[in-house]
Amino acid sequence: MLLNIDGGEHDDEPEELYALAHVVNVACGGHAGDEASMTRVVRACLANGTQIAAHPSYADREGFGRREQTVSLDALSWEIFEQCKALRIVAKNHGAEITAAKPHGALYHAAHRDAAVADAILDPITRALHSVSIVGPAGGALETAARERGLPYLVEAFADRGVRADGSLVPRGEPGALIEDPVAAAERARAIVRAAKANTICVHGDTPNALAIARAVRAVLDGT
Repeated sequence: MLLNIDGGEHDDEPEELYALAHVVNVACGGHAGDEASMTRVVRACLANGTQIAAHPSYADREGFGRREQTVSLDALSWEIFEQCKALRIVAKNHGAEITAAKPHGALYHAAHRDAAVADAILDPITRALHSVSIVGPAGGALETAARERGLPYLVEAFADRGVRADGSLVPRGEPGALIEDPVAAAERARAIVRAAKANTICVHGDTPNALAIARAVRAVLDGT
């Protein structure tokens, strides 16, 4: 079971986050990130032996990529290609390899629901990054489209997010949406491991207590 952490979204992220992660999903310009932040995270990942994934998003810095956008599929594809290409160039300049891609925020959920959106982002991801693993939720359009293309698919679960009875995430802003207690996050990680339905567990770098949560979750994974 891999620990993935969304990173490169804030300048004050501690480098230890990147060391604790097996994979860091690097913001590449849509919701956050620029050449300087991508360079900082790529260098840290290389120093810590951490894998690098692209983390493209709707072009929505004001809403941090968490608001679904009305945009043509062609425009969306172009934006995702440009974001992934930007990270690819930074990685190449440092001798690093990008091994995976995970859509961010509202785009993640839209691609899970809508086959047209899933196609619109997977095509540019593969053009920019070739045959990388795709990280996403189980059982939706994104998983179907990835498997149809022969791309490895990593089913994701979350240690720092509340989950409804139907398995969907509690929307941000609602009570119980975030798990900020490292002990509770560790217990959630244990439950995910026991269920054996996911390949990777996410901790968001901007969740309060993210570093303590990441330490606790990594300890659970290292003990299984």
